[in-house]
Amino acid sequence: MMKEFVMNPMPKVYFGKGALKQALEAEMPKVGPNVMLAYGGGSIKKNGIYDEVMNLLQAAGKNVVEFTGIMANPTYAKVQEGARIARERQVDFILAVGGGSVIDCCKVVSAQAKMEEDLWEAEFVKHVFPTQFIPMGAVTTASGTGSEMNSGAVITNEETHQKNGMGGALSSFAVLDPTYTLTVSMSQVISGAFDTFSHAMETYFGQPAENNVSDEVNEAIMRNTIHNIWKAIADPQDVEARSELMWDSAMAENGILKLGKVTDFQAHMIEHQLGAYTDCNHGQGLAVIHPRLYRHIYQNGLEKFKRYAVEVWKIDPTGMSDDEVALAGIEALEKFISEIGLPTTLSQMGITDVDMLKKVADSTILTAGCCKKLSHEEIFEILKECL
Repeated sequence: MMKEFVMNPMPKVYFGKGALKQALEAEMPKVGPNVMLAYGGGSIKKNGIYDEVMNLLQAAGKNVVEFTGIMANPTYAKVQEGARIARERQVDFILAVGGGSVIDCCKVVSAQAKMEEDLWEAEFVKHVFPTQFIPMGAVTTASGTGSEMNSGAVITNEETHQKNGMGGALSSFAVLDPTYTLTVSMSQVISGAFDTFSHAMETYFGQPAENNVSDEVNEAIMRNTIHNIWKAIADPQDVEARSELMWDSAMAENGILKLGKVTDFQAHMIEHQLGAYTDCNHGQGLAVIHPRLYRHIYQNGLEKFKRYAVEVWKIDPTGMSDDEVALAGIEALEKFISEIGLPTTLSQMGITDVDMLKKVADSTILTAGCCKKLSHEEIFEILKECL
């Protein structure tokens, strides 16, 4: 039976080619004069998105304050830099232009700029979460994280070796123009799309285990993601495939698949700590972890893993035991990961330090939604198997 839920509002979505102009012309008259334009390493200057954004902001009469250099796996130090700039320049609105890292960083900048107390200490020591934010919007240039659709952010605290989810601002609007992703490298497209697939799986294998409407929608999203990863690989300029993957990403994190669910996200918690110690690619880390993790827990969620095999991977269960069907689904997942060019071992990612993996395991958050509550020792065993 589905759990009780309250459905939260989502950002207003402007989707499709030309969505940026439509969005900024509609939304900028609603905000104050000082707009922070936040982005990463400068790829938006090479592909023309920067000029397009700047022209629209200047046409709207905005004073633009730039916040640049936001890295993959954004750090808490970078958040503090952005919050300081926002206060000093009296920023009225933040426009995050980039992938999940840029958007995540800005969500927390938005909160910290309105709060004198250190936000990390507030959230993780005092368990107090922000209630005031600088309003923000998101322009997604690399899909996969679905960050534009929610208020959660993943931030790395380099001092404590923790990569944690934090509460931040919810964008008032999100711009999803699939043509912006055409200049993203295929390796990053695949990595991002696998992150989408991981989000869907982590929700699907949460509680309740009995199938429900959220899970049936989820199965469609997983099948669609698989299909369009293959389409994008076959033709990197296939805008239709990029469009589907972009909306798959949004659907996996806009809350719809999570309605009535207690999500799992144990694979994400393991990968977050792996990222905190190694700064590895998020999607690649998930690709290595998922099959090993699922082999450890599938018998505790046998019916759901069997359904996953049949409905998502189209395994024919005829003449097979439930255990064999479930394992065939996990094997199909692992084969898919290898065939699309993602790593299947940590050593392929240059990660071989067993002592470091013990620290990763010991610092991993244990989730409530997983069909089996793992121990830190079991996570260490899973990580060693990933080598």
